Amino acid sequence: MPERSASHLQRYAAIDALRGLAMVWMTVFHFCFDLSHFGWWPQNFLGDPFWTWQRTAIVTLFLLCAGLGQAVAQAHGIGWRRFSRRWLQVLAAAMLVSFGSWLMFPHSFIYFGVLHGMAVMLLLARLTAGWGRWLWPAGVLALLLPWLAQELLGGPLAHWAALMDGRALNWLGLISRKPFTEDYVPVLPWLGVMWWGLAAGQWLVAQRPRWLTAPVPRAARPLARLGRWSLSYYLLHQPVMLGALTALAWLIAAKGA
Repeated sequence: MPERSASHLQRYAAIDALRGLAMVWMTVFHFCFDLSHFGWWPQNFLGDPFWTWQRTAIVTLFLLCAGLGQAVAQAHGIGWRRFSRRWLQVLAAAMLVSFGSWLMFPHSFIYFGVLHGMAVMLLLARLTAGWGRWLWPAGVLALLLPWLAQELLGGPLAHWAALMDGRALNWLGLISRKPFTEDYVPVLPWLGVMWWGLAAGQWLVAQRPRWLTAPVPRAARPLARLGRWSLSYYLLHQPVMLGALTALAWLIAAKGA
């Protein structure tokens, strides 16, 4: 099937709106994190379930949308050339996140966060898109493998724990303990979420395309517009918020001097 240009592709507003919702939620979450970082609202983002479960839900939404998007790309016959352009953008953005986080948090910089994981998972999703309904059980297996690895690395395979926990391999997710980093989204179990998004998207495109292509309610249209610029927004939102809060902290200090 010949590759179609972007100008001939129909927008799937429901996916855009869902992605936009994830972006707004992420922004609120990161703003609260920034307030805690400046010491204005101390919170335990690493251990408090109120925050850890929100992070899980936000990443889940992003990866489900990525899977849905791959199903749409497959349905439209998007070839490897256009996929590669977008994939390289994600990879370059991941490298920027690593560099920026290293400047702020040199001891816990992001070396395999959500964009790094998404770059690997998008490639795997592209290669496995032909699995069809087998994507559902594959997703279950991907979700279970980290739990199984923890059981084995804490018992009969304990001698492998240091190797799997090291930075060279912990991006796989088969670890016995989480690494010390500001963001960590390993391939497993998160590939399972993207596989489910891909499987759900393939079913929707084939059986219920109107659910994806129908106009979203007026209240959700700003979310849909925002969702079309997810990568750019992701890269810019934290520098803007941190810059604004840094300026505010400077003003407060200047007035108190």
